[in-house]
Amino acid sequence: MHTRMITWLTAGLLAVSAAQAAQSNFPDKPIRLIIGSAPGSGPDIIARLVADHLYGAWNQRVVVDSRPGVAGVLSAELSLRANPDGYTWMMLTSQLFVATSVYPDLKFDLDKDFVSIALIGTVPFVQMVNAQLPVKSIPDLIALAKKQPGKLRYGSAGAGASEHLSGVMFNRLTGTDMLHVPYKGIPQAIADTLSNEVQLTYAVYPAARPHIDSGRLRAIGVTTPKRSPALPNVPAIAETVPGYSMFGWYSLVAPKGTPGPILAKASDEVLKAVKDPAFGEKLKFFGIEVVAAGRKELDTFRHNERKRVSELVKASGVTIK
Repeated sequence: MHTRMITWLTAGLLAVSAAQAAQSNFPDKPIRLIIGSAPGSGPDIIARLVADHLYGAWNQRVVVDSRPGVAGVLSAELSLRANPDGYTWMMLTSQLFVATSVYPDLKFDLDKDFVSIALIGTVPFVQMVNAQLPVKSIPDLIALAKKQPGKLRYGSAGAGASEHLSGVMFNRLTGTDMLHVPYKGIPQAIADTLSNEVQLTYAVYPAARPHIDSGRLRAIGVTTPKRSPALPNVPAIAETVPGYSMFGWYSLVAPKGTPGPILAKASDEVLKAVKDPAFGEKLKFFGIEVVAAGRKELDTFRHNERKRVSELVKASGVTIK
């Protein structure tokens, strides 16, 4: 019995030592970063910036795995099927947060099944119209929509996505009736806005910028309560529509059960990147207001956002059956 107990204890100590060694050597293989948006979207752009920095710091690839669909829900389901060993991360965004306040019967609990790594920053959505549409301002859009009820169409990244909610809020607060057209990702919605299949869309600034700069789409408003430093000449929708407010954000999380030391190491390196002036300038180029908050701060942010978004969804009346 004594010999058997020593064997068990030795095996246990060896297992602990092996786990500690694995954590101290982290990462010793590529990391998979799952995003719930299509290539070319805001999360994809930010994920690749983070991946490039981490490769320089760790000499290990961070592979950005784009899994669009159901406003990010599919990415969360996929992430939770992974081994929680620290080598699978997920980009948690406002889009998925909104979706989990709208969709019924989810297979996961976003608040309980994912642990925080770091909050990167916040970003406005830009309300953009096809350049041929005779609209150059928010009052112009409201007037045209009221003149042609049900005729104007706006695209989103999917039913229940932040862009969908942005349009619902606009309709409700202005008394307009524009038709929602859901897509599998915002790049498709932007493409159809360019071709005038839909007349307008809402997109986070990183995804919107190339089309605004080229003049192919016209930015007429931002969804944040105040103007964005990245688009100082584009008014906030709230300047015309009091009470209008929506913003996007980017954070990194991992499946529950991921070892604490690995989470801490990942958080420290991501924050080091975001706080670096050169990296911060890259984020600002895409209209992102840098937050650079750690694990505890992201926990608090997620808690507060859940309350805010739940109240917003309830007030908007958005439901998905």
